[in-house]
Amino acid sequence: MRGTAPIVNGTADHVHVLLRILPVHSAAEIARVIKTNSSGSVRAKWSSNFAWQTGYGVFSVSESNVAAVTKYIAGQEEHHKKHSFQKELLAFLKKNNVVYDEKYPWG
Repeated sequence: MRGTAPIVNGTADHVHVLLRILPVHSAAEIARVIKTNSSGSVRAKWSSNFAWQTGYGVFSVSESNVAAVTKYIAGQEEHHKKHSFQKELLAFLKKNNVVYDEKYPWG
């Protein structure tokens, strides 16, 4: 799988990754590769008992919104001092009529 990650950032409870990747790859394949390839590094550097949650979210972004999404991802720590990730995600899903399984947003 080839692609670029212009920005990766997050907080203690979640990570945002902006990817430019060929559309031949499924969301599940992308999530699997990211989780598999990063788990060992996270365990070695920060926490030996680290594990990714079962679920994940994947959202497409138009080229015209890349700058705004990059800015949003860059400001995660400051942003989530004002808005919890959980509340923000649920509001985003509801606003965009995204159907989701209630057991997945948090673990």
